[in-house]
Amino acid sequence: VQLQASGGGLVQPGGSLRLSCAASGGNLDHYIIGWFRQAPGKEREGVSCTRASDGSTYYADSVKGRFAMSRDNAKNTAYLQMNSLVPEDTAVYSCAAGYYCTVVGTSLYGLDYRGKGTLVTVSS
Repeated sequence: VQLQASGGGLVQPGGSLRLSCAASGGNLDHYIIGWFRQAPGKEREGVSCTRASDGSTYYADSVKGRFAMSRDNAKNTAYLQMNSLVPEDTAVYSCAAGYYCTVVGTSLYGLDYRGKGTLVTVSS
């Protein structure tokens, strides 16, 4: 499966964006979806995914309560709704898919199919 994230852009602090992750070459409903981000000069951070262990959704502490994952299998697309954005959310966001997601600390494992990212810039 190939993935492509889109929907990034420049947004003011406090604003919202919805990122899309379009899949091709496979049915997204066969996979678990997760999101990563990498800020300038920082390591990649796992933002969210659905845990394989119990089906619950993991969100990094830094985005909990502000970001939400969803998916539309009919459109073969997943989404990341981002609200109350702050400058620290500035990063390249990418989506990934796999057959499971295991969270260890702030790292996500198991999402072997990764797509190109989209840049989100939060600035006034």
